[in-house]
Amino acid sequence: MGLLDGRVAIVTGSGRGIGREFALCFAREGASVVVNDVGVSLDGRGTEEDPAAQVCKEIEGLGAKAVPNYDSVTDFDGARAITQTAVEAFGTVDILVNNAGIVRDKTLLKMDESDFDSVVAVHMKGSFNCTRHAAEVMKEKGYGRIVNITSSAGLRGNFGQTNYGAAKAGIMGMTFVWSMELGRYGITVNAVAPAGATRMTAALYERSGKEPPPEENPALNAPLVAFLASEQAAHVNGQILGRTEYAYTLFQQPKQIAWMWKDGGWSASEVAEKFDATLGQHLQQVGMVMPKSMEK
Repeated sequence: MGLLDGRVAIVTGSGRGIGREFALCFAREGASVVVNDVGVSLDGRGTEEDPAAQVCKEIEGLGAKAVPNYDSVTDFDGARAITQTAVEAFGTVDILVNNAGIVRDKTLLKMDESDFDSVVAVHMKGSFNCTRHAAEVMKEKGYGRIVNITSSAGLRGNFGQTNYGAAKAGIMGMTFVWSMELGRYGITVNAVAPAGATRMTAALYERSGKEPPPEENPALNAPLVAFLASEQAAHVNGQILGRTEYAYTLFQQPKQIAWMWKDGGWSASEVAEKFDATLGQHLQQVGMVMPKSMEK
């Protein structure tokens, strides 16, 4: 018996990388899977490859069921078609993993409008589009599991990723809202910030001249996501989780940690005088924590 026996899952962007590992893990746990992938390159441009069909073959080799889907998550009607693919092939949708993504890394002063719009469209708008349609099916049946894929680039910041960081931070915000709105219908919504050596991180290892270590295997993310997608995770809702090497982690959403108070309010000069002794001593460090294997 698997954690996901009899369930139907949609995993967007699951033809390669971390998404592929989610799809394969779900299949091993008993789910039927819609493998959505438009088959584009890392920056979102088209290729002639068909990774979705290849992953479906791998899933069938495991004795599970899968169908490919090639619709773009950036298109509202295309996202509806992704849900329809699941309903037509398997009768329903129980699980949605919003994993599809691209990167176009540039510093702010080198980034143009299309770089920003394209990345936000896939990650953030794509997550909205797919959830908007899948949640309707889940609401009718009174059950659902939605896992959004965020990133430490959005939770903590990362150099050269204005577009990607903004989208991933937006996904965190949507996760909080949807967990409140959909929880009443038996639908949980959580987010995971995965880690692993994929096409998106290959350039980092190339620059460091080091090989990815075993703890950067993208498959290590999948068991956590499979748990969140299961009936056993009914009590987990509105949470942001992640992975660091062999550890699964839990993030806490931004919260007030320090106060400076003055009856009647403050003047600017008073704030300048008192800031360092009160709020200033609690300032956070920004930026992602890089794996030890990439430290020079």
